[in-house]
Amino acid sequence: MNLNNAQEGIEYIIKDIITDDEDLDDFLFSLGCYAGEPITVVAHKKGGCVVSIKDSRYNIDNYLAEAIII
Repeated sequence: MNLNNAQEGIEYIIKDIITDDEDLDDFLFSLGCYAGEPITVVAHKKGGCVVSIKDSRYNIDNYLAEAIII
């Protein structure tokens, strides 16, 4: 299941990041988004979702949300 399918307000553990783009992997890692890390979807928006990672909130688009497997 990816973040687009996640319920709001429930904490999930990131199982994998599936992408062929190394720059995207590095960007997500810099946000603290990597396997084993807890993540919570705060709200689903039209173009993506708002997530909480390590006491920070980020607005990510649907492409990134699909790459994050929970």
